[in-house]
Amino acid sequence: MGKLDGRVAVVTGAGMGIGRGVAGALARDGADILVADVDAEAGADTARWLTDRWGVRAEFVHTDVTDREQVHAMVDTAAREFGRLDILVNNAWRSLGFARMEKTPEDSMRAGFDMAVMAAFWAMQRAFPELARHGTGRVINMCSLNGVNAHMYSVSYNAAKEALRSMTRTAAREWAPKQVCCNVICPGAQSAAYRRVAEADPEMAATQAAANPMGRIGDPLDDIGTVAAFLASDDSRYLTGNTLFVDGGSHINGVQWAPNVD
Repeated sequence: MGKLDGRVAVVTGAGMGIGRGVAGALARDGADILVADVDAEAGADTARWLTDRWGVRAEFVHTDVTDREQVHAMVDTAAREFGRLDILVNNAWRSLGFARMEKTPEDSMRAGFDMAVMAAFWAMQRAFPELARHGTGRVINMCSLNGVNAHMYSVSYNAAKEALRSMTRTAAREWAPKQVCCNVICPGAQSAAYRRVAEADPEMAATQAAANPMGRIGDPLDDIGTVAAFLASDDSRYLTGNTLFVDGGSHINGVQWAPNVD
């Protein structure tokens, strides 16, 4: 018996990287998963992987999280097709590149807030009745040390993720009487975006890994996903409004992050 048997989760951006790892960890503990991603090939592959590896029910729904109607349809699909919704993981993000503050286009800022803040806002609002129905509701929002530490050259990402953290805490306070727990993970993991940066600047990536107190960058499934599974379970039923830094201790003294940007 898995600790998430009978529970249903929606994971956005589950086609690859951290989202795929989180979906895998939830499935490993018994949850059925609605995989949401804008990349149909990657999303469908994750759904097959979840079913083949852990025997859970997993379905894919194509979702652009910057489109409110598609986000609402995603939540409605989970409730209709699986009969309930217990866990909502807002993870989806696509890279907006790096730029100095003074060179960052306004469109980039708006895109960041649409992907991180508005997408989660729409999903949380739509999902709330289902999350509150069984006393098992969990919201897990993926934020970032980039915002906490104000890393250079990613102002749209930093600002959007910090706004999402604040929104999560607000929901945690308001929804606590309904036993809906809302928490944030700030991961340090080998995400798809991290791998792209590492390939472009391997020296910086090696320096970053060496600077981590544990000497490595986390694994999306076994390092990040396991914490998400804890937050999704009854083990965390008295924990809400918190930010968990799942980063091998990198947040303690900050992270060296200085890519070459003109």
